[in-house]
Amino acid sequence: MAAEAAVRVLEPPLEAELEAELGPGPPDPELDLGGEDLVLDEVDVHIQANLEDALVQEALKTGVDLREYSKQVELELQEVERASIRDYIKESENIASLHTQITACDAILERMQQMLSSFQCDLSSISSEIRTLQEQSVAMNLRLRNRRVVRRQLGQLLDELVVPGTMISTILEAPVTSPEFLEQLQELNAKINSVKEEAFRETMACADVQHVLEKLKIKAVTKIREFVLQKIYSFRKPMTNYQIPQDVLLKYRFFYQFLLANERTVAQELREQYVDTMSKIYLSYFKSYTSRLMKIQYEEVAEKDDLMGVEDTAKKAPRFFSKPSLKNRNTVFTLGNRGAVIGAELEAPIIVPHAAQKSDLRYPFESLFRSQHYALLDNSCREFLFLCDFFMVAGPSAQDLFNSVMGKTLTMFLKHMESYVGDCYDAIAVFLCVHLVLRFKAIMAKRNVPAVDRYWDTLLELLWPRFEHILELNIQSIQSTDPQRLGFLDTRPHYITRRYAEFSSAIVSINQTFPNEKTNALLGQLQVEVENFVLRVAAEFSSRKEQLIFLINNYDMMLGVLMERAVEESKEVEGFQQLLSARTQEFIEELLAPPFGGMISFVKEAEALLEKGQMEKLRGEEARVTQLARGFSSSWKASVEALSQDVMRSFSNFKNGTSIIQGALTQLIQYYHRFHKLLALPPLRALPARADLINLHHLMVELKKHKPNF
Repeated sequence: MAAEAAVRVLEPPLEAELEAELGPGPPDPELDLGGEDLVLDEVDVHIQANLEDALVQEALKTGVDLREYSKQVELELQEVERASIRDYIKESENIASLHTQITACDAILERMQQMLSSFQCDLSSISSEIRTLQEQSVAMNLRLRNRRVVRRQLGQLLDELVVPGTMISTILEAPVTSPEFLEQLQELNAKINSVKEEAFRETMACADVQHVLEKLKIKAVTKIREFVLQKIYSFRKPMTNYQIPQDVLLKYRFFYQFLLANERTVAQELREQYVDTMSKIYLSYFKSYTSRLMKIQYEEVAEKDDLMGVEDTAKKAPRFFSKPSLKNRNTVFTLGNRGAVIGAELEAPIIVPHAAQKSDLRYPFESLFRSQHYALLDNSCREFLFLCDFFMVAGPSAQDLFNSVMGKTLTMFLKHMESYVGDCYDAIAVFLCVHLVLRFKAIMAKRNVPAVDRYWDTLLELLWPRFEHILELNIQSIQSTDPQRLGFLDTRPHYITRRYAEFSSAIVSINQTFPNEKTNALLGQLQVEVENFVLRVAAEFSSRKEQLIFLINNYDMMLGVLMERAVEESKEVEGFQQLLSARTQEFIEELLAPPFGGMISFVKEAEALLEKGQMEKLRGEEARVTQLARGFSSSWKASVEALSQDVMRSFSNFKNGTSIIQGALTQLIQYYHRFHKLLALPPLRALPARADLINLHHLMVELKKHKPNF
């Protein structure tokens, strides 16, 4: 009964659920006639579907009565329903228990839902608290950052303003040369600058330390002033190497920087003291050094009469050509070893006058000039760099300060040079001084020290005109030289041309490093005058042969001297080479004329007739040709021997004489070869004299025996 009640209780809900899921039942046909066709169609579809069922098809095949089969199925369904009800009744306790469990689970789930809702509310409140904490954290970070900025600025301000006890004790008690004093002085300078800056910003704390810093500054300035003045006064002691105190001052260059920033009057006082002291020291030193240098100059120096064209009297002869002691005189026209001052000796140690006097050494002016100005260069570079470094000046200010220190010395130098150069007639010395100035100027430019550039330029303006004047005096002396007043003349090189050769080679070799066009022009003018002079002297000889010997000797001598020092491409060398070649060729013709003139004349005449096509005129020359051929065969050896001896006696340069002999023999062979060719022509071919002709190859072998070897 309980089971049936349970079934009855459960059936209405099941029907309701089925109705809810499947929808309401089919409408009443009476109320909805319009849907008849639709219902019939659905019935057909349902019947068709059932007919396709396997059981239905099997029943149809066996011929079973469907009504009976339907009743059987209905009975089976009722049985199944009763079995199902029995199962429900049998399991009613379990179902009731399940219902109880479901109800308990539902209560549990309801409580869990309440708990989760409460937890969700808690989470939302936690999220709100987290956002609040984040906002608080950002605010705290901002405050912390601001406090750190304030702390850093305030700490820096305190560091800049607070005067520690260590600084006070060090500034007051420590010696200025101690590293601690220098370190604290730098700190003091930084604090003074900071206080000035903060006072400009009206920082009230500055008033608390300003008086302390002022007292420390006064104490530091006092100690620094005493120290620097002591070093400056130490320069004034005799025999003091002032470079040592300068090096000490450079180690403490911050002292002057401190004074310049905090006590300009004291800085100006120290600067003026230094300038006054050093200007007097340099003036005294260089004035004494210049005076002592001039005492070791050569005793005999060039005078106004020491010019190329001046007559070489007995008094002056040893001055130019003999070998007097070099300790007592200077060479006027020869360079010798004097060029070393612009070469190996350019940056050599300066001359020590008292040591030179003990050794009885004498020097040319250019050596003294080099030593004097190299000392000036060295001291000027060091002084300029010291001034720039210690007194912190640059550009025009540095130049003005340098002029204040070295101005008196440079003025003294210029007066000395004006006095000496005005009476100097040694062109080589002046020219060497010019090139020394050019080199010293280049050295200072390389060291990046422009301090003495104006002095170098002024010195060049003084030296160049003097050199040009001396050169013009020499040119005028050669122009005015009268060969008839030179006394006895011989064919050897003249002393005036020797002077010119030595002088010109000296100037050319010096001028190669710093070429100057005006110098080249003056040398070209001098060369023209010397060439004219040589021609004037050669005209004094009666015979052309002597004239040529004189010209060749002089050209060869001048060329040899020039080539020792000048390059072969120089116009002086090229000019004398052309002159020497032309006169040598002419002399060879003159030399061959006496012994072989007849043959040479015949060769030239016959070749002229051959060019004109008048060979028949040679038929009347048989006797002349016979005499020439036989005369040459009998006398050529003796003539060549005499020719060789004559040449070697005529030329002082054996090498040149050998070259002339070789040229003469070569010319002779060429003439004799042409003579051979003329005798082979038809008009002279049948002459018996052809048998007397010497074989040309044999003649060449024999002539080689007469060639001198030197």
